[in-house]
Amino acid sequence: QVQLRESGGGLVQAGESLRISCAASGRSFSNDALGWFRQAPGKEREFVAAISWNGGITNYAPSAMGRFTISRDNAENTVYLKMNSLKAEDTAVYYCAAARWIPLIKAMNCDYWGQGTQVTVFP
Repeated sequence: QVQLRESGGGLVQAGESLRISCAASGRSFSNDALGWFRQAPGKEREFVAAISWNGGITNYAPSAMGRFTISRDNAENTVYLKMNSLKAEDTAVYYCAAARWIPLIKAMNCDYWGQGTQVTVFP
């Protein structure tokens, strides 16, 4: 059974940093793009960041640019999202996803999705 499992979410104060992880199991994703999305209460799910199969290409939403960094460890079948200078508006459930290419990630045309991890930023 293929699974993506997020972890590392929590409650942090504005201005602090947090790194969330997504571990894949059931198959290797070393040839796939991986990405992060988020969904705040009452809002639609939105793209945050994506990374190519070898980490050579990354892509960020404007809201994440300069503050968030996506990375991956193919040996561990894991993708990370390091979030710096967190703001209250970053509060959301964060989901990881996998697809063959970054454009598919950005189009939310993903083959696999995780269950999400809650990130709450308080003032």
